[in-house]
Amino acid sequence: MNGKHFTLITLAALAIILVGCNNELQKEAKQAPTTSTLYASHKPYTRWWWFSSEIENNDVRDQLVWLRDHGFGGVEIAWIYPMGLDSTTIHPDFLSPEWAGHVNFAKRTADSLGLGCDFTYGTLWPFSDVDLPDGDQTRNYFENNECLNGQTVESARRGYTWDFPREARIINHLDHNAFYRYADKMNQGLAEAYKGSKSGVFVDSWEVETEYLWTPGFGETFMQDHGYDIEPYMQSKTLLDKENAEVFYDYMHTLSGYVLREFYQPFADNATRIGAFSRAQCGGAPTDLLTAFTLVDVPETEAILYEPCFSKIAASAATLADKPAVTAETFTCAYGWTSLRYKDGRGMSPYQGKEQIADLKLICDALFANGTNQIIWHGFPFNKVGDTTNHFYTTCQISTSEDNNLSGNDLKEFNDYMASVSEYMRKGKNYSDMAVYMPLEDAWMGGAYPDSMRKVKAFFWGQYEMRFINTPEEYKGMQPLWVNEHFLKSATFENGVLHCGETDFKALYCDVEYMEMSALKEIIRLAEAGLPVVMARIPKEPGKTKHAEYDTLLSTLNSKLTTTLNSKLSTLNFEPLIKGNNLPDFWIREDNDTYYIFIANPMTQTIEYPLDYCYAFTDPGATHEITVNHHSKSEAYTLTFKPMESIMLKVDANGIEQIDLGFEPKRMNE
Repeated sequence: MNGKHFTLITLAALAIILVGCNNELQKEAKQAPTTSTLYASHKPYTRWWWFSSEIENNDVRDQLVWLRDHGFGGVEIAWIYPMGLDSTTIHPDFLSPEWAGHVNFAKRTADSLGLGCDFTYGTLWPFSDVDLPDGDQTRNYFENNECLNGQTVESARRGYTWDFPREARIINHLDHNAFYRYADKMNQGLAEAYKGSKSGVFVDSWEVETEYLWTPGFGETFMQDHGYDIEPYMQSKTLLDKENAEVFYDYMHTLSGYVLREFYQPFADNATRIGAFSRAQCGGAPTDLLTAFTLVDVPETEAILYEPCFSKIAASAATLADKPAVTAETFTCAYGWTSLRYKDGRGMSPYQGKEQIADLKLICDALFANGTNQIIWHGFPFNKVGDTTNHFYTTCQISTSEDNNLSGNDLKEFNDYMASVSEYMRKGKNYSDMAVYMPLEDAWMGGAYPDSMRKVKAFFWGQYEMRFINTPEEYKGMQPLWVNEHFLKSATFENGVLHCGETDFKALYCDVEYMEMSALKEIIRLAEAGLPVVMARIPKEPGKTKHAEYDTLLSTLNSKLTTTLNSKLSTLNFEPLIKGNNLPDFWIREDNDTYYIFIANPMTQTIEYPLDYCYAFTDPGATHEITVNHHSKSEAYTLTFKPMESIMLKVDANGIEQIDLGFEPKRMNE
């Protein structure tokens, strides 16, 4: 047989193989849910902590069956360190064939049980690798030369991973090439696990050090963006000084662009490429959060390390970009937390095993009333069924042991309740009449949070995180949603409607100290088209470089405004859907001509980290009078909250109906 003949036969055989592979991939693609049906069961998922150890497939199956039987809709596998930081623990290497075999078994078993199966896209977070190439590690400005010389730098060190005690290095989140090299390794290890039903790949909140964050080429990009040299402020360590707030704003402006195009966009693109979907907590990232949340398939929030109102950012992004699911890492550190290092790596959260479901219900109800519609428990440690040896130190502990509160029928009833609310909160689309300009410029000009606001000082420092912002109380009945310049650029105002992204509004509200000139121009354009614009105050130009044109634009805007200072609801010629004094938090879904309104128990407005144990049982109940303006009529309604109860209303042309959610938590073992 000559070489040419051999090549033709080989190519023909290869073509047959590829056709067969494509047919199999097409079959799997048909089985996989589309983006619109992600988390279609509405049942809560749980993060499933796989501690570094030998894994038995029988234990994998037993736990998945238990989760299914207790009302869970799926899992997110998270691979972490050995329990107790025991360096002698035997475990398969991360991403090795043996490791992958157990993961593949978990995915196939989940599919067979009707459960979803997502994956944390690495071992712990942020993304890191024990064999990371020298140039791919994160660094600050002062570590850049060490990185270029191949040295491990302090800000890149990550000790507590699956491969403990080997030290990993955190990837450079400002370099898409570093991400893709990391992703290639992850995708090889998870290749078989991606088959079957569509899985989510997940990135947790940003836990990369951000002070003086740097990457090769940053200085040149900054110069192109702003026309001056940032490095003197870096070298002198004065970037964070209050007198340099305008320089820090410009730094954040450039840094934000890096984070969006070098990390979140590649993360989302990679998920699409491998046949998965992307789910991300963008909280903590030094970037334009609203835009970042729109880049991924599923924006995720968190409570109560983040305030429940933070969820409105993710929910607004989902509305603007037509993302059906808004997930939340829920119940993390509900009563506080104890250091991982406590008792040789066996620290436990306060009241772990004795959590009160009534307290946890306050947290999930607060999230539902701020736009979340899918709960992700935090979480479930890998154990043999009935065993409680393994536990995660910042989590509420779901347990297969009946000795723990988060077990048995009480847990299932709570999960059924959350699934029911989630289903209502996925009907139709989010309702809103009022767009609110997000105070991004204020956050970037604001510098550091005062210590009094930093409840968990290890995790955040800068106002760029926007942990505490909320939409205006005076327009609450219109369910205001955040918008930003990114979406205003393509927005139009026609026939009394502001078309912005994938949703519509009736008016725009601005209450910011600073606003980019480019954003100001977009608002003027829309105001000239007839958009009602309400300004609570006149903004100033942020950043070091000022433009003479800015004052002229302010004068132009002032002549177009619906009102300027001291804005009142009466300045607009339409009524909010809901009116009332001291309204509880709520969320509205609009399904054709029907509204579904989840109104959270008023106690949810008072929860904060750390939650007082048994706080829910201090609720005496409450009554609120509201007016619902719907279907060309106004209808008075009395909200009567029983202790610990939240309310679901269905509003259509026939009137207002209260839906019985059918769950009343009881006091549990203390």
